[in-house]
Amino acid sequence: MKLQFTYGRLPDGFRLSDPAALFATWFGAGLVPFASGTWGTLAALPFAYAIWIVGGWTLLLVATIAVSALGVWASARVTDKLSVKDPGFIVIDEVAGMWLTLLFAPFEIWAWALAFLLFRAADIVKPFPASWADRNVKGGLGVMLDDLLAALWSGVAIWAVSTYLPV
Repeated sequence: MKLQFTYGRLPDGFRLSDPAALFATWFGAGLVPFASGTWGTLAALPFAYAIWIVGGWTLLLVATIAVSALGVWASARVTDKLSVKDPGFIVIDEVAGMWLTLLFAPFEIWAWALAFLLFRAADIVKPFPASWADRNVKGGLGVMLDDLLAALWSGVAIWAVSTYLPV
């Protein structure tokens, strides 16, 4: 029997002491009862900042790959027990997507703020092929892939703005 869930809390049988639930919710950020994707994306920013300070673009790239792989695992563990394909409280996909978007942005506050807005828009609208992945790819990979594909759109957009517009 698949478990149901209510926004704002983990489904029965899950605890934040479970590493899969801890990472899938990005340390509980996904449990905010409204706009969990936005909160997950915001919660990604301080980590990205710290990673960038320590190791720049290269370390953020490595961290993005690592959190994406971790997200596939954690999302699969959580969704296997639920009746919902991509529950809102799983926000590690937003973390990976935000970090991927930031790889295209200069390390400036205006660019990171715009990258945040562009990623949220792309994650909500899901331009192709993100929309295809959202409909057709299942499991942990499906949870992660649509956000990573949306992040490529927002990444190219922030790169274009920072490269071609005088800001």
